[in-house]
Amino acid sequence: MLRHSFTGSKLSVVAGITFHNLYFKFVPGSVRAPEVVAFLKTLRHHFAARPLLIVWDRLQAHRSRLVRDDLATQKGGLQLEFLPAYAPELNPVEYLWAHWKQHEMPNFSPKDFAELSTVARARLRRTQRRKALVPAFWKHAGLSC
Repeated sequence: MLRHSFTGSKLSVVAGITFHNLYFKFVPGSVRAPEVVAFLKTLRHHFAARPLLIVWDRLQAHRSRLVRDDLATQKGGLQLEFLPAYAPELNPVEYLWAHWKQHEMPNFSPKDFAELSTVARARLRRTQRRKALVPAFWKHAGLSC
């Protein structure tokens, strides 16, 4: 999750990766349960014909009642698994953020919130287009694609 503050404003990213692609959505403020539910709805729409396996870390928003209630309405279209607690090395999204901070956004100092949003979105899209990166994140997590 990207967090960057400017005069009290915060921009966060909800992201998910498949074995071959990256999906993301920018949200104002922190990622909370309503943002997670909205992102899941978008993923379900995008992958309508296929069942989804969601593997999450233990972010409070992932474990909230709102998210659990939403998942309960899916009738088997979504399966949920949690990573072990305190195991970021098993989470391929952590490798995405590490790459992004070191290679896409190092030393970037935006003049305002709008510039941060514009540049961050463009750089994530650039990461999406580099098709070898996403499988590498899975490999670093010790998971094969």
